[in-house]
Amino acid sequence: MNRRRVLQSAGALVAISFAGCLEGVQDHFEGGVQGIVPIEIYSEADQYYNVQLQAYEHETNRQTYDEGYSVTGGDSVIPPHLEATRQSLRVVKFGADGEEQADVREVTITPETELVLIWIYDDDLVLDVHRGDVDGAANETPTPPDEEDVEDDTADSDDPGTNGSEADE
Repeated sequence: MNRRRVLQSAGALVAISFAGCLEGVQDHFEGGVQGIVPIEIYSEADQYYNVQLQAYEHETNRQTYDEGYSVTGGDSVIPPHLEATRQSLRVVKFGADGEEQADVREVTITPETELVLIWIYDDDLVLDVHRGDVDGAANETPTPPDEEDVEDDTADSDDPGTNGSEADE
């Protein structure tokens, strides 16, 4: 075998190996880069509260996130990030005794979601979801799951529809 044949064979092997490597890298990134959604919890309460965060995929109802925290008044917590996929985030604030559910809020997380802020008050639980600008969509501030169970204490408020929970835009 002469030197030219050996060099041609080696060149062909390098080209094939490099093509296989590129295909592997392309397959790795084919689905796109999946984002993350940071979560921040702030307590403006006078006492500590236990908070449970759970997320479920919309299509399969598979639980994708389950975290629990005890947040002292005036403190903040930065839990692990959520995946930026279509899922429901449910936040439960337990009462002062630690066993009774005081407040429950649920919001939808999408790939456009950029940040979830959770504010804990003695008498309320507020979720503020910041989304990227998608066709002028506004940020989402959830309402309690059962409107009938919520007392009408917004008569003294300047804007009864927001209950002081929407971010300024």
